Amino acid sequence: MYRNAFKELKPKIDEVLLKLADEFKQVRTGKASSSLVEGVLVDYYGTKTPLKQMAQINTPDAGHIVIVPWDKNSLSDIELAVRNSNLGLSPVNDGKSVRIGLPPMTEERRNELVKFIKNLSEEARVIARNLRADTWNKVKQMQQNSEITEDDKYRAEEELNKIIDDANRKIEELFDKKKDEIMSI
Repeated sequence: MYRNAFKELKPKIDEVLLKLADEFKQVRTGKASSSLVEGVLVDYYGTKTPLKQMAQINTPDAGHIVIVPWDKNSLSDIELAVRNSNLGLSPVNDGKSVRIGLPPMTEERRNELVKFIKNLSEEARVIARNLRADTWNKVKQMQQNSEITEDDKYRAEEELNKIIDDANRKIEELFDKKKDEIMSI
């Protein structure tokens, strides 16, 4: 009976892990990646449009990103959106495309990014703990309503802790992988 509460928990945990992985993709490592700018919202004819929906994004080498819009009239809008994003990038409009040169990261900047992804990881852990608390409250309520036995309650607690421990391990793996990417020169 308590497994019904777990059916709601697992997709939510998976969603937290996917969101964390997506946030990590947008954090710059030592090399250029199209995912760095894909999510930048461009004011395109009065509508906020993700950059990846209105342009081709290339990385010709490890230090440059080239954005070629499908509508050449949007070049200045793209340049403005990238400049105003909080990514700290300086785009250059050459009339056909927007070019972004990525300077090499300093050790200080790498350490700042590690702190940033550590905070993102901790936020994901907090969300997982809150989901655990909600599910545990449902299980306790089931036991109070005599829907499950006390033994079932303790079995549910063990399973719940196992699910959350597994989620925390996956969060830690994502963090370690991204930290290694950032710290490698």
